[in-house]
Amino acid sequence: MNQPFRLGLTGSIGMGKSTTAAMFGDEGVPVWDADAAVHRLYDKDGAGVAAVQALCPACVPDGAVDRTRLKAWIAEDQSHLPRLEAAIHPLVAEDRAAFLETAEADIVLLDIPLLYETGGAADMDAVVVVSVSATIQKARVMSRDGMTEAHYAQILARQMPDAEKRARADFVITTKSLEAAKAQVRDVLKEVRNRIDA
Repeated sequence: MNQPFRLGLTGSIGMGKSTTAAMFGDEGVPVWDADAAVHRLYDKDGAGVAAVQALCPACVPDGAVDRTRLKAWIAEDQSHLPRLEAAIHPLVAEDRAAFLETAEADIVLLDIPLLYETGGAADMDAVVVVSVSATIQKARVMSRDGMTEAHYAQILARQMPDAEKRARADFVITTKSLEAAKAQVRDVLKEVRNRIDA
């Protein structure tokens, strides 16, 4: 079977990316989730545990990565995150390659939060950006447990501005309402299938 059409999905925090990914799944599209891949790598016996242990033994107290400790370790020193990414990104890429190898579908969705920031868009056949107004975005994020203004500002600083993502995207899905988002997901799939058949 030929390689499936790789549809990248991204969007800043609070934009509704996970909900939109699930909508693609409901339409029968296999979904690979970068965050879920990292969770698998950090679980007991996960391929990422040894890599994290080599960098920060205290972050692996019982054979699995303690994400709270890992966050604290990253915050201690700005050199820690690039070192962690250098160790973990190749493992995430292997997980994605295995998914693509076994996916039996004409279209797959690759849900990658920092798709543009990490240069991953170059590996996609098309990119969908999930977006909503800054007001709704902030309200959604600030309603999360433990979220503070400072932490929110920190997350936004690491992410490409929404306007820039929208400008670079092949498709934009707005998530103000679930029904409208579902209709947009179907429109995207229709357009992609037209491209595949062309």
